[in-house]
Amino acid sequence: MPRLLDPVTLTGTHVQLEPLSSGHAAGLAAAGAIDRSTYTLTHVPDGVDATTIYIEQLLRDHASGLVLPFVQISQATGEPVGCTRYLDPHWWRGRDEPDEIEIGGTWLAAPAQRTAINTEAKHLLLRHAFETWGVWRVAICTDARNQQSRAAIARIGATFEGLLRNHRLAADSPTLAPRDTAVYSITADEWPEIAAALRDRLGSQ
Repeated sequence: MPRLLDPVTLTGTHVQLEPLSSGHAAGLAAAGAIDRSTYTLTHVPDGVDATTIYIEQLLRDHASGLVLPFVQISQATGEPVGCTRYLDPHWWRGRDEPDEIEIGGTWLAAPAQRTAINTEAKHLLLRHAFETWGVWRVAICTDARNQQSRAAIARIGATFEGLLRNHRLAADSPTLAPRDTAVYSITADEWPEIAAALRDRLGSQ
């Protein structure tokens, strides 16, 4: 049996991260339909049918122990504004909780991009990983060409570790071509300082 990441709801002032379910398909399809020009290097399903398939695949991946997917719900409207997930968990110490995790698969509707929603979602995911699970390391990865995403990851305080060549599927490739992945990370000893900086940023947003 695969080792699973238990679903959890993470609640903030601006955003709530809820376990992804098939009931979110219509709301996520509506969010993903807003200004799709912002998704060039990010996979965002287009339409209800594609979103349903997208959710079904993520739920299968969760059942296989590969990911823990979330829908991002705006606290201001109560509506879905995007998705994010934990992925690639590793267990080194024989515990129930993972020792290493990645945050990724993140997208937000255009109006929610570069807002407190994105900052707070990352804070919630990082806090749960470090303070509840007690992980040693959180990785945050993105397409190496995605300068907006790379700048946002760097602003969090994550350390750039390097490029993994031909590492994952490029979201903008109709021919299933690979992409280079930019890898960043935060370690447990770095978390207290980064957590304080994120709280300060949220206080000013």
